[in-house]
Amino acid sequence: MNGRALLAWNLRRLRTERGVSQEKLAADTGVDRAYVSDLERELGNPTIDLLDRLAECLDAEIGDFFTAPAAGAAAPKPLPSGRKAR
Repeated sequence: MNGRALLAWNLRRLRTERGVSQEKLAADTGVDRAYVSDLERELGNPTIDLLDRLAECLDAEIGDFFTAPAAGAAAPKPLPSGRKAR
């Protein structure tokens, strides 16, 4: 798995484990929601500064974005879409 694929995998994994939407993560890091989506689809090329902000918002270390998944690990599932029921 290349660096961009590792970042995409782990960004989605960390974000969904913490229950953070792409919209919230984007707002907290000062980027567009579409860019967070691009990163999770291996289309974006973030700066170190953005990785720092993403890690801080997800209460993680930058190195966590580059941890190889276990062999045979299932891809992280997306969060349910839409607004939460009140």
